[in-house]
Amino acid sequence: MSDTRTAPTGDQVAEVTRSVVRDFLTARMAGDTGRLVELFADEVDWLLAENPAVPWIRPRSTGAEAAAQFTELTEHTVPEDAWASVDTFLVDGTDAVLMGRLSGTVRATGKSFEGPFALRLTVEAGRITRHHLYENSLSIAQACLPDR
Repeated sequence: MSDTRTAPTGDQVAEVTRSVVRDFLTARMAGDTGRLVELFADEVDWLLAENPAVPWIRPRSTGAEAAAQFTELTEHTVPEDAWASVDTFLVDGTDAVLMGRLSGTVRATGKSFEGPFALRLTVEAGRITRHHLYENSLSIAQACLPDR
């Protein structure tokens, strides 16, 4: 008996990746942490430079922890002042890279941060297994520090 299943083509894999990343962006914009938990794998390769001055930037390794980052971010920043723009969205198989700019205001200090970002996501079996974010961490840390 032969196996009639075929492996997905590169285009099919890329389309699944693109779809999951779009769903991720929609859930982030809507603040839908329940959906974010569903989109992240149970274990996530999370990379965001740890910064003790920034309360929402910390190590994470599970899908629930990754999704909680959004809630923590909104607790410490002013949602009405936050924005992000994506000007590049590249997909190659299971990997996606988003590049753009982001800004926000830290609730405790009233200080703003702004700068470029790059986000690398990997999607496997329809869930995000890698989340590596590169951003202007110096600007964010400075915005978290109170004036002396």
